Amino acid sequence: MPAAPQAPARIYVRLPNWVGDVVMCTPALRALRRSAPQAEIIAEGKAFQRDMVMALDSVDGFIADPGRRPADLLRHGRLLAEERFDWAVLLGESERAAMPAFLARIPVRAGYGRGLLRRAMLTHRLRRPKGPGGEPLAFSMIERYSRVTRALGVPDDGSGMDLQVPEPARAAVETRLDAEGLGADARLITVVVGAAFGSSKMWPPGHFAASCDALFERHGWRAVLAPGPGEEALAEEVVALAKHPVLSIANPVLDLCELAALLERSQLVISNDTGPRSMAVALGLPVVVAVGPIADGHTRHHLKRQRVLMADVHCRPCNHPVCPTDHRCMTRITPEQLVSAADELLEAEGPGQVRP
Repeated sequence: MPAAPQAPARIYVRLPNWVGDVVMCTPALRALRRSAPQAEIIAEGKAFQRDMVMALDSVDGFIADPGRRPADLLRHGRLLAEERFDWAVLLGESERAAMPAFLARIPVRAGYGRGLLRRAMLTHRLRRPKGPGGEPLAFSMIERYSRVTRALGVPDDGSGMDLQVPEPARAAVETRLDAEGLGADARLITVVVGAAFGSSKMWPPGHFAASCDALFERHGWRAVLAPGPGEEALAEEVVALAKHPVLSIANPVLDLCELAALLERSQLVISNDTGPRSMAVALGLPVVVAVGPIADGHTRHHLKRQRVLMADVHCRPCNHPVCPTDHRCMTRITPEQLVSAADELLEAEGPGQVRP
């Protein structure tokens, strides 16, 4: 590993693609800001991430992902060269994520070197830790991203995740809830029924519906579903299966800042293992999450206010976006287990930690 480079004036950060990973990399972003307070930090990511990322104190500007076409990457490399960045902190781990910074000849390019081409494009290369059998080790994504900034001589600044709720998003969500008769005194749970990774991460709609009914009957909490784009029909299936009223905010779906505002309003979040789970944890909310095909080590952090449900089946973790068999890793997690976990979590929280 080369020696730590000189202090940068301009830092380019290529963000991960997944929303949850963007939240989990915020400790690394915060460490960069603290280490180089005068530097301009420009993040690049998916266009829909812009408002959420720009609300962070650790980011000064945002560049939208240019796309996958070779011509777009070449054009983007020329754009980055004109920006005269000193460092490229490449948290996205693909060759495509590293290519524009390499083409721009940014002097310092740090990230994980997965494969010969990716390693050739980096000046500061990290290798992912491996288990006893040589398999990639599943460890906290917070630590995974912090290792990249640490390799540049940047001291850590804690492991807490950052997420800000802009006031316009908060007001927009309150307006939509008011229109549905859920004013400021309504006691809500946010329910995350989808998962961008694929259907293998999704708990069955009937299980969600039964859990919403049980939590309403026990606590009087109204369930609010917050589907992402393309998940509207899935949310409607949960609404149709529930015995008690369940609200789906889907026309239009919430953007990420509005989703953060809805989460903030909640007594509890129940979720698949997907981006909004990390958003809720960053906001300090109690969360119950059903984990299926992905190793839970990636998100094994900040567990005090979480309950993680997993079925003991031989085929997990398989990492398949679509289950090739009977989806037993998720179907065997029962609504009764989720409701019990929610009660246990909230009992541990104490009466002062939950809105009356």
